[in-house]
Amino acid sequence: MTKQEWPAAIMTETEVVTYVKEAFGFFNKDARLVCKEIGDGNLNYVFRVHDEESKQSLIVKQAGPVSRLSDEFVVSPDRNRIETDILRLQGKLAPGFVPKVYHYDRDKNCVVMEDLSDFTILRTALLNRQQFPQLAEHLSTFLVETLVSTSDLVLDHKAKKELVKSYTNPELCEITEDLVYTEPFFPHPRNDVFQGTKSFVEKEIWGDRQLALETAKLKFQFLTNAQALLHGDLHTGSIFVTSLETKVIDPEFAFYGPAGYDIGNIIANFIFAYTNSVYTSEGEEAFQDYLLHTIETLVDQFRKKFITAFQEKTTERVAHYEGFLEHYLQSVLEDAVAVVGLELCRRIIGIAKVVDLTSIADSQARSEAEIACLTLGKTFILNRSDYQTGHGIVEAIRGVGSYVNHSIS
Repeated sequence: MTKQEWPAAIMTETEVVTYVKEAFGFFNKDARLVCKEIGDGNLNYVFRVHDEESKQSLIVKQAGPVSRLSDEFVVSPDRNRIETDILRLQGKLAPGFVPKVYHYDRDKNCVVMEDLSDFTILRTALLNRQQFPQLAEHLSTFLVETLVSTSDLVLDHKAKKELVKSYTNPELCEITEDLVYTEPFFPHPRNDVFQGTKSFVEKEIWGDRQLALETAKLKFQFLTNAQALLHGDLHTGSIFVTSLETKVIDPEFAFYGPAGYDIGNIIANFIFAYTNSVYTSEGEEAFQDYLLHTIETLVDQFRKKFITAFQEKTTERVAHYEGFLEHYLQSVLEDAVAVVGLELCRRIIGIAKVVDLTSIADSQARSEAEIACLTLGKTFILNRSDYQTGHGIVEAIRGVGSYVNHSIS
């Protein structure tokens, strides 16, 4: 889709108030509504509308014609339709783990949904060293329920193929294909490498032919393996939390792909939070142990819950043959570990950064942090079959020398 074909202008805050009053009856007719644009992501405009008297509120999310990251990325407004459908589906498969959807408007390319202002964005919470003891349990449940139940293990194959067609998402998949699987692994002009890290990247990432080959294999796996319905962008900025609840948001990148993609993405972002703590603060061993425990629990509970779901839900006869469960789960976890590596690399080399690393003010510390992440990422990509348990993944994280030996001067 070209910019000229874009069917709806982005609303102003005033226009959003008028729209909400006229579109549907969430608020009282005499409500005194206030609207503010609060979006801080790469793609959309997000408006919070609240009634000053009743304190009721909601979110209006409108799709823009191009990425807010770069005008080079022209993206289809159909992503809001996909996001709406996905949230409704995930709300059935994993009740309580996604926001409620109130309204979808195809003409305006917007979705109106539950306001999560009482929640905190997980990335922000982790940078503030908050801990959430139930987080790994919640996320492992969400991942198993959404990935298993949308796969050929459970669904009638014709019905599943219809879902694959419905959730084909070529523009946003292209962003992932470029920014995650391709551009970080050669000197693409769109890359943005921190100066202190550049020589390492040139030698150890761009100069490694075996690594390039493995990323090519992984890209074709991403292109061709319509295994399960993915969230597609499951990082700590796409999760809202309280002490008791976890809500997964922003599934606009959703499509049918390798099930391990979502798992690996969130693990890598926990590693970024861990790295930030190691390289910016002293005396935070308890918080760092919490993050490593969260990673280990997430992986191991995913394994456990996956096996249970497989045994209880699988309808495909041949999937019950002896050894198939083990084969299937191993392949999912290998993909997940590889994606951990891809995400660790692309957030450092590519155009889309994470504040966990960019906020490290000391240049030497930032370079060491990024090199540690790149070293770990490369290890996970090249040796992805070696990490099948949470303990193994955590030991690899601990085993990166600068993680263990670095101390803030």
